[in-house]
Amino acid sequence: MGLPLLSAYSLRTALLGFVILPLLGVTLVVGASGLRAVEARMEARLQEDIELVARAIRLPLSRSLERGERGGVQQALDSAFRIDQVYGAYVYDARGDLVAASGPRGPSMVIRREARDITAGGTQGLYEERAGNPVYSFFMPLSDAGGRINGLLQVTRHRADFQDDLADLRTEALVVLGALMLLFLGVVTLGHHRAVGRHVSQMVDAMARVGRGDRDFRVTPAGPHELRTLAKAMNAMLDSTGRSEAALARQRAEQQALETRLRESEKMAAIGQLAAGVAHELGSPLGVIDGKAQRARRRLPESDELHGVLGEIRSEVSRMSRIVRQLMDFGRRNPLHPRPESVPELARAVAGREADTKGHITLELEGADDLEAVALDRPRLEQALGNLLQNALQAARSRVRISWALAHDRLRLVVEDDGPGIDPAIRDRLFEPFFTTKSVGDGTGLGLSVAHAAVKDHGGELRVDDSPLGGARFTLDLPRAARHE
Repeated sequence: MGLPLLSAYSLRTALLGFVILPLLGVTLVVGASGLRAVEARMEARLQEDIELVARAIRLPLSRSLERGERGGVQQALDSAFRIDQVYGAYVYDARGDLVAASGPRGPSMVIRREARDITAGGTQGLYEERAGNPVYSFFMPLSDAGGRINGLLQVTRHRADFQDDLADLRTEALVVLGALMLLFLGVVTLGHHRAVGRHVSQMVDAMARVGRGDRDFRVTPAGPHELRTLAKAMNAMLDSTGRSEAALARQRAEQQALETRLRESEKMAAIGQLAAGVAHELGSPLGVIDGKAQRARRRLPESDELHGVLGEIRSEVSRMSRIVRQLMDFGRRNPLHPRPESVPELARAVAGREADTKGHITLELEGADDLEAVALDRPRLEQALGNLLQNALQAARSRVRISWALAHDRLRLVVEDDGPGIDPAIRDRLFEPFFTTKSVGDGTGLGLSVAHAAVKDHGGELRVDDSPLGGARFTLDLPRAARHE
C-alpha cells in the first residue's frame, strides 16, 4: 500500500510547499538578478566591440580627412562596414556635414547636433529609433595632427543584435531553471520514498493488519531516527493493548466463573431449602408409621405372615428415615464451631463405626499418631469422612485405606479403595446433589454432596482421582485452622 503522489496535505506536499518551492523561488529571483547583470555585461561588451571598431579606423579617417582625401575616408568606412557587428558607419566634417557613409542613411540632424556637442570633449553612445527599431550609435571625434577636432565618426549597430543574444541567454536560463526544478522534484520524490515514504507505508500496512485481527504483528523499526522511534512507540502501544486485552479477558473469565459459582451456590441453597422442607414434612409421618408398625408387630406371633410384612415395612421406613436425615444434613447450613481435634482419633472413630459393615474388606489406617490437633467442626467432618468411607467400602474389592498428614499448614485426609474406580467422564458431576451411579434404592446421591459442602465450609477442597490401589481416591485438603462463619 503506497502513499499517493499528491494528496490534500501529505508530508511530500508539505516538503514541496515549504522547502522546494521557496528554494526554487529564491533560485528564480537570484537567477533573474544574475541574468540582468549578465545582460548588462553583454550589452556593455557589445558596445565595447563597436567602440573598438571605431578606434581601429579612427586614425586612418583622421589623416584622410585632414588631407581632404575623400576616397581614403570612404575606403576606411567600407572596411568597417564589412564587419558583421556594424550596421552603418558615417563621417562628418567640423560643420556637421556628411562627408562619407557606408550602410543605411545617417542619423537625423538633431542626433548629429547632440552628438557633436556632447563629443566635443570625448566619445559618446546614443540610441535612436529607425523604422521602429532601436539603433545604437557610437560617436567619436576626429582630430588633426595639431589635436583640433576636424570631424566626427559615427558607428551604428542594431540593438536587436543585443536582444537576440539576450533572448538566447534567457532561453538557456529558463531551460536550466526548468531542468533544475524537475531535478529537485525527482530528488525530493525519490528521497522522500527512500527515506520516509516506504517506512510510513510499512507502518500503515502494519496497522491495517492489526485492524484485520492480526494482533501479534509488529512493525520492524527502520528509516530515520524519528520513524524508528515512532515504530517502537507503535509496537509498545500494541503490546500494551495486547496486555490490556489479555487482562480484560482474564477478568471476564474470572467474572464468568464467579457468576457460575454464584448461580451454583444459589441453586444449591434452593435445593438445600427444598430438601430440608421435604425432610421436615416427611419426618413426623415416618415416625408415626414406624411406631404403629412396631406396636402391631408385637401383638402378632412370629408365625403370623403379617409379622414378617410389618418387619419389612419397618425396614423400608428405616431406609426412608436415613434418606430424610441425609436431606436434612444436606439442607442444614449451620455455622461452623471449630475446636482443636485429634485427626487420628477422628479417623479411628469413623472407621470403628463402619468397619463391621463388610467383613471381607480390610480397612487400613495410615498416619502419625502424634499429629498436632487441628481446629475443625468435628460433627461435620465426621459426617463427610463417614460418607466417603461408606462409598469406598461399597466399591472396594478387598482394601480400603484412610491416611492423614500435615504439610505446609494444610491437613490432608485421603480415602481410597481398590474398586473399579470412577469414570473420568462423570467426575465433574460427582458432587452434584442427587447424582448417583448406584441403582435405584441403593443411593440418594446426597452423600458426596454433603461431604463436599462440609469440606467447602471448612475452607478446603475435595478432589477425586485414581488411587494407587486401583480404585478411586478422595482427598480432603483442609486449612490447618478452619474458618469461622
